[in-house]
Amino acid sequence: QVQLVESGGGLVQAGASLRLSCVASGIAFSRHVLGWFRQAPGKEREFVAVVGRTGGSTVYADAVKGRFTISRDNAQNTIYLQMNSLKPEDTAVYYCAAGGLLSPSSRRDYWGQGTQVTVSS
Repeated sequence: QVQLVESGGGLVQAGASLRLSCVASGIAFSRHVLGWFRQAPGKEREFVAVVGRTGGSTVYADAVKGRFTISRDNAQNTIYLQMNSLKPEDTAVYYCAAGGLLSPSSRRDYWGQGTQVTVSS
């Protein structure tokens, strides 16, 4: 059974930082491209960042470029999203995902249940 479990969300003020984690089980972790997506209330799910199998290649959405950093630890089956200089518009449920291409596409094989990030102004 495949499981992706996110953690690290919370309520912070604008300008603060958070680090999200996602632990995967039941998959050949190092063989998958991994990514983060988010969905704000009333909006469609959108791409945030994706990282290649070795961690050496990344792609970011323009909205988070320079503020967010995606990384992975294949030994720990964990993917991270370091979020700095948070803005109220970053408020959303953040989902990790596995599979698919190193691209902004939302076509992924597996999804986590999401973790809420709320940024107050």
